[in-house]
Amino acid sequence: MVLKNGNQRRPSGSASSQKPKNDAAVAAEPHKPGLEARLAAAKLIGAVIDRKTPLDGMLDATGGNPAYLHLADADRGLVRAILNSALRHLPRIEAILASLVSNPLPEGARALHHVLVVAAAQVLFLDIPDHSAVDLAVEQANRDPRNRRFAGLVNAVLRRLVREKESLLAGVEDVSPVPEWFMSRLVSAYGADEARRIAAAQLVPAAIDLTVKSDPEGWAEKLGGRVLPTGSVRLNAFAGAIPDLEGFEAGEWWVQDAAASIPAKLFGDIKGRRIADLCAAPGGKTAQLAFAGAEVTAVEQSKSRLRRLEGNLARLKLSAITVEANLLDHRPDELYDGVLLDAPCSSTGTTRRHPDVLWTKGPGDIARLAALQEKMLRHALTLVKPGGKVVFCNCSLDPSEGEELVERVLADTPGFSRAPVRAADWPGLEAAINMRGEVRTTPAMLASDGEYPGGIDGFFAAVLQKSSETNH
Repeated sequence: MVLKNGNQRRPSGSASSQKPKNDAAVAAEPHKPGLEARLAAAKLIGAVIDRKTPLDGMLDATGGNPAYLHLADADRGLVRAILNSALRHLPRIEAILASLVSNPLPEGARALHHVLVVAAAQVLFLDIPDHSAVDLAVEQANRDPRNRRFAGLVNAVLRRLVREKESLLAGVEDVSPVPEWFMSRLVSAYGADEARRIAAAQLVPAAIDLTVKSDPEGWAEKLGGRVLPTGSVRLNAFAGAIPDLEGFEAGEWWVQDAAASIPAKLFGDIKGRRIADLCAAPGGKTAQLAFAGAEVTAVEQSKSRLRRLEGNLARLKLSAITVEANLLDHRPDELYDGVLLDAPCSSTGTTRRHPDVLWTKGPGDIARLAALQEKMLRHALTLVKPGGKVVFCNCSLDPSEGEELVERVLADTPGFSRAPVRAADWPGLEAAINMRGEVRTTPAMLASDGEYPGGIDGFFAAVLQKSSETNH
């Protein structure tokens, strides 16, 4: 195998040609600083890309991947930064790497591929010394018996990447940063131009939005934020931890993407009304409903997630009736005035904060989840009294999990109709209200004003109302 432009790869070694080491000699050498973090990053990115394993579980502070949990906090932060950058830019990184070698890596060289991706993400997108990224990648190759013979190739490819990074990046500007299957669905749903804007938006990490109990302008001033059209407060970049911010301990606000704050507001005045929040954890929408004065029943089938919800409500000094149950089994003694169903979905609207989604899910997952959502929605409709409302929502960008699903359910469910959301009620977000009166946000909305980051999660929400005269 040769580097393009005819440069022969060195048969083994690292930055300079040297006699290959045997396994015992390599194992006896101490790890270089930062090597374990890169080893963990390569292992985890392989799990995402090759085995479709979501990052959340692998990065969990208690039950996560052992290679990650073994690291110090600073190295864990580095691993997360590498993974997020690599996954956001993966098609472009892979296009650049492919341009630097004369033929593809051999079959079975996936581990080597992940080493190169991890190093390229550092060189191209992170503030890490280039020599460190290159040296540690070569060291990774040398320590893996499968990859040792390619250590010279790793060195040569990455050194050229360092030298030509600007021109190489310019050469892949037209490469879509999202997988082909997802881009195709975006184009079908939104048209080519908007699809490109949505794809580009997922390259920018999500901002931190807060839902405040009161006085958004005041909290924006205190925390150095801006007030969004949803009433959320968007923070600028800051150093430190969320719990250290003013108002956290006092329960004056909670972290919630601006788009996720919309559905609970679609009920209107709910003071004194009985509202069920299905699939309720972690509880942001439950908190909104409770603060608005509703008598809230929060239904969640996961015991651990329900405990987390209860802890969040306690900090916020809010209360709700909590029920540990599968929502499909939930049948209250008395029907509700309203039901909020934030259904489990493909989460393709959250790729700014969860870039692994596009690599762990595919069209088959969307179809499967859409079928589950339809089953859940049909059950939710049985839980409201005449005149009651069901707000159905999720964080998918795919119409099969949103507009198409609602249209199909309404077509064969007598006694229910769509209660249109009025664009005039959402100044600054008029573009998010479609012709049928449903909410459809995308990451390309709420452009940056130059001082604060832009974007918003992709969300769908519709209000379905039961006729006051039906007994169905």
